[in-house]
Amino acid sequence: MSLFDEPDGAVTPGGRRPRRAETRSSAGAKIAGLAATATVAGVVAAGLALPAVGGTGVMIMGASDGLDLRPAVLAEPPLAEKTTVLDARGRRIAQFWDVYREVVPLSQVSDVMKTAIVSIEDYRFYEHGAIDVAGTVRALARNLQAGGVSQGGSSITQQYVKQVLLNTAVTREGKEEALRASYPRKLNELRYAMGIEQKYTKDQILEKYLNIAYFGAGANGIEAAARRFFGVRASRLDLSQAATLAGAVQLPTATDPQGGKENRRRLLERRDVVLDRMAELGEITPRQAAEAKSRKLGYRGTPLPGNCEASPYPYFCVYVREEFLRDPAFGRTAEERARLLYRGGLTIRTTLDPRMQAATEQAVGRHVHASDEPVAAEALVQPGTGMIRAMAASREYGTSARRNEMSYNIVADNDHGGIGGFQAGSTFKTFTLITALKKGMRIDDGFTVGNGYRASGYADFKNCEGGNIGDPTHTVTNDEGTPGFKSLQTGTWQSVNTFFMELERRVGLCDTVQTARSLGIKRADNRKLQEYETFTLGINEMDPVTVASAYAAIGARGRYCAPMAVTRVTDRDGGVTGHRPKCRQVLDPEIADATAHILSGVFTKGTMRAVGGIGRDAAGKTGTNDDQASAWFAGFTPDLAGAVSIGDPRGAIAHKLNGVTIGGRYYGAVFGATIPGPIWKDTMVAALRGVKATPFTPIDRARFGG
Repeated sequence: MSLFDEPDGAVTPGGRRPRRAETRSSAGAKIAGLAATATVAGVVAAGLALPAVGGTGVMIMGASDGLDLRPAVLAEPPLAEKTTVLDARGRRIAQFWDVYREVVPLSQVSDVMKTAIVSIEDYRFYEHGAIDVAGTVRALARNLQAGGVSQGGSSITQQYVKQVLLNTAVTREGKEEALRASYPRKLNELRYAMGIEQKYTKDQILEKYLNIAYFGAGANGIEAAARRFFGVRASRLDLSQAATLAGAVQLPTATDPQGGKENRRRLLERRDVVLDRMAELGEITPRQAAEAKSRKLGYRGTPLPGNCEASPYPYFCVYVREEFLRDPAFGRTAEERARLLYRGGLTIRTTLDPRMQAATEQAVGRHVHASDEPVAAEALVQPGTGMIRAMAASREYGTSARRNEMSYNIVADNDHGGIGGFQAGSTFKTFTLITALKKGMRIDDGFTVGNGYRASGYADFKNCEGGNIGDPTHTVTNDEGTPGFKSLQTGTWQSVNTFFMELERRVGLCDTVQTARSLGIKRADNRKLQEYETFTLGINEMDPVTVASAYAAIGARGRYCAPMAVTRVTDRDGGVTGHRPKCRQVLDPEIADATAHILSGVFTKGTMRAVGGIGRDAAGKTGTNDDQASAWFAGFTPDLAGAVSIGDPRGAIAHKLNGVTIGGRYYGAVFGATIPGPIWKDTMVAALRGVKATPFTPIDRARFGG
């Protein structure tokens, strides 16, 4: 097939079958044809005009001078394209891009758009080969008269080549070279265009051109332009809209409607030029042109949703983004991973459940207002998989100080956009409880404690390096509970500090730390866990995702699963990278059952008794820090786990939760059961509505009872 031929069966965008271009036997013959025609403009036969070296005017290079007129292969890297993030049900929740583009097939572009762009840019597109001979001769004649390159004669194929070269240039010099008006560049474009015409059909070339072209207003490609300019898909563009976009391609900066009234005036003029041209070519009637020209521009400036600030679930979005950027499966370096995320056209399927997310947001918002200084945060995790089902906070995510937004991910750790977290308080007593059960204690085993606890010596507590870190100068007192005999059950239900200090001493600080680590516990700020005697009182700063995942392991009968946000990544070619839960058995299932048994009593006989349960098997633990610097609740069922924190991001120690108004209500002091516990309860009731209740496995009383 000749470069000037059109594939059998091809038709023009207007529906007419294109006229056959003359057939030539070789690329050189085609150029010879151009040269012969160019004689009319005063050009020597069989030659091309090139800038003179060291003087004015032009020189003539003949075919005999070794000019390479053979088709060349153009490297066509995939276009930079947005990445789409989906929730667990397949609904879009976020997009990542640094070049906003959505590649679409030509069948998803309206016929009138195809006609408009061909009419104004290259009306003989379906008739000529790599170049428009008549247009190029006309431009060449004017260039000769001007003594340089003053007018282009580019076909749509040549324009596509130029856009590919521009998009693949990585330096400013490379981009300038791709745009430089020179005969050598034109010659290279021609050779590449000849190769493109050999490789693709006309429709395929037009599709590629429409997807790569820049239309202004940050919109790359026809689909992005249709959405940006008019809020419609490319397949729904009407005559006036199509003419507007076709007119924008030539001068996308000067006609960028975001640039003000003068730019919009120029864009209207360009639209009308396109409409007149379409009427002149008989693609539309003069009446249709007049009607379209009578319409206003209609530019809507539809926001191009991108990055996490535009996501309805920004905290989860940030978690997904950071998880991807840290995963070596998507590139050896951080730069490679970022390029793939922002330009790779991926589809990322995630674990977020929109119904559970809504339940979380509503519960948090019911108890803590966005305007409050303290911020509540909650994460939901599925036991047995580690899938993060929801992440929410009482304050919106963003960078606006005026709107009192959060500029970091308060629901997650530093690796996922956070900056530190809050001390987890008595939620850490659970790890001491588990360690006691691992060492053979029964649920009613215990000892007598008072209102104060002080280590008898430095050797009472040893960290995991063997160091003596007991502090005989510091006295721990009780915020809740009464002195007397406390068992594993009653000491946990009443959250008695002095009981857990002595329990930790008996079972070992290091063993307690190792239990916590086995359940995925690590500091939110990535620093080493602080191994002091008050470890059991929750002195380490944590984030809700990490704490919820640890408690989810108890609900899964001792099977810990790392937090998981992504289930599948599909590349632009349909290749799929699947993600499976990363789980391991870290607790004896019967020890997990015994832990759940004791923690379930927190709702009926302990610190949550005033709040109450959720109508199904559930277990959990409140957490409050010294002088109410922050407060927590972490709990679980076999089907879902969650953790809620509340603290003041201005500084929890300096801004304690005493004498504060939160959610429109005054609190003299905030404890774990005051706000976090009710948030957790409201969330769970709504999130698990319609989910069949799974009961806890009963405790082995022969092993742990008595």
